[in-house]
Parts: sequence; structure tokens; C-alpha cells
Amino acid sequence: MKKGKKLLGGLTVAMMLLLTACGGGGTQGGAATGDASNGAAGGAASDQKYNLRIAYLVPEEQSTHIAAVKFKETVEAKSEGRISVELYSNGSLFPSDREAIEAVQLGNVEMTIPAVAPLAGFNKKFMVFDLPFLFKTQEAAYKALDGEVGQELMKDLESNGFKGLVFGENGFRHMSNNKGPVNTPEDLKGLKLRTLENPVHTAIFNSFGANASPFAFGELYTALQQKVYDAMECPISLYYTNKFYEVQDYLTMSGHVYAATILLTNLDWYNSLPDDLKKVVDDAAVEYRDFQRKLATEQDAEFLAKLKENGMQVNELTPEQKDAFIAASKSVYDQFSKEIGEDLVKKAMDANN
Repeated sequence: MKKGKKLLGGLTVAMMLLLTACGGGGTQGGAATGDASNGAAGGAASDQKYNLRIAYLVPEEQSTHIAAVKFKETVEAKSEGRISVELYSNGSLFPSDREAIEAVQLGNVEMTIPAVAPLAGFNKKFMVFDLPFLFKTQEAAYKALDGEVGQELMKDLESNGFKGLVFGENGFRHMSNNKGPVNTPEDLKGLKLRTLENPVHTAIFNSFGANASPFAFGELYTALQQKVYDAMECPISLYYTNKFYEVQDYLTMSGHVYAATILLTNLDWYNSLPDDLKKVVDDAAVEYRDFQRKLATEQDAEFLAKLKENGMQVNELTPEQKDAFIAASKSVYDQFSKEIGEDLVKKAMDANN
């Protein structure tokens, strides 16, 4: 009942935002009333006001929200109130990242902070980050995301109507289920497993023998509770903050994918800002990234201990056991490398060197 009310409330607010975005009165795309010429890209500073609404799925305890609060405070202070920021956490507007991304693309909200994986539905090149066991360490992931690979993809997003600011972190993803410990791909055979709305993720778990399918994150707890799914996978922080330990018994530290997030804005909204406000947003985004990544790493250690305290049985894979999963998922590279771009895949893999 509680989740039903939250979803209904979120839909109501989303409809209100849609009406605001589409209605008259001069606030479409978040720019308030004033001389329109002053809001043009590259324009001089003015007293024109801008509204930045940010919708995302994670709850208030998780690092993305905590860093978003800091981002809001920085943007509002450094813009001297010319940009006001509204935060919509915990899936209060949209039950899935895909729907939030669509809303940003349409200009119904100005920004979202989604997992990168659902972006593949808008730009196939982003599937590169979902290839299994692509990055061996966080440092390798940062090297790719903050370097040539990430910047190339950020630029490419502009053709889809987005401005990507920075990549944040959800961390390495791990798998859980209600049947028993998972130590080999065979242990997943036949399990109904929820994946992200991304074809690479679904292919990974089908290669392990699971019966994998995508499903909206905002409705996942109830689906697990009602046994629509036996298994799932996500980062440590989301297992804890969304209380999945109440509906999942066994956690395997597989680290099968490093999960980035992204500060994603509507391109037209971003381009409507004068240069000085673009710099405010850009600088605050870099501060967000560095702070959020550090906090996410700290939370992973803290929340893993709490998952154990709450009864989850956690097992680490030995190097030999992990190799079996790596071997089983090699077919995913064969399936998607050409579609993603073999040069892009190689550049991402080279970040491990």
C-alpha cells in the first residue's frame, strides 16, 4: 500500500511538472521570466532566474542524494540565487531511470542522475560500460570515464538532446537471490533474475543460465516480495538503502559490472544559460563527482557490514570461481562489440593497463 501511494503521488507530481513545462507564462525549460536575449548561450550575466529540477531514484541516505544536496547548495550560492535547484529523490517523480532520462530529453525536468546503463536505450555506444568484467579496479573505471572514452561519449550525447556533465559512482554490481549461495554460473540456472533496462545486462545473466529480464527499479522490492523474481543484482549501497536484504537472502560479491552514474541535463536548458552560469554548473558538477565517489566508497564498506548484520549471507568468489563467470560471459563481447564499436571497446579495456 505504501509503495502504491508513493507511485501515485509521483505520477501526480510528474503530471504537474509536465503541465508546467508545456504551459504558457514563460518558464519552459526552467528559465524564468525576463529578457530572453540575456539567457542566450554565451550571453552576459543578467538577473534572469533559472530553475533546475533534478529527479533520481536513490533514497536520501545514499551518496548520490547527499552529494546532490551539496551540488544544490553550491550552485545556488555561486549563482547568487540566479539558479534555484529542486531535488526529487527516492523515485518520487519517476519509477525508473529510463523514464527520468526521457523526461530530461523532452525538457519536462532539467536534470537526472541515472545509472549509465539505461542510457544505452538512447545511445548504443554507452553499452560499452556494461560489458562484463570490463574494469578490474575503480581506478581503471575512473581513467576511462574521466578520460578520452568518457569525454567522447559525453560529446556524442548532444546528438540525443543531452548535456552530460560528469560521471558519478554506484560502484561494482553484485548478485543476490533467495535460493542459495551462488559460486558458479550453474547456480543461477533457471532463476528469474531482474536486470537493468539494458540489453547487455540481460545478455550477461542469460549467458550464466538465468532467466533474466529488465524491470523498473522503483517497483523491484514489491516484485521480489511477491516472488515475481528470485534474484537481482545491484551495487552494495542500493541493497542496503532500499532494504533489499529483507527480500533477498544470499549475496555473491561478483563485481560483474562497474556501475557509473551520470549528471545528465537537457541540452537546450544548459545552452540557455549565460557563460558564467554554465561555469557555475560545470564547476559544481566536478565537485559533486569527487565528493560523491569518495562517499560512495566509504558507504560500500559501511553498508556491506550492515547487510551482514541484517542477516544476508555474503560469499566472496575465489579467483578461479570468478574466472568461470568471465569465461561464461565472453559471448556477450562477441554479441555486442561490433554494435558498440570495436575501437571504443578496446579503448575502454586499455584503461586497465
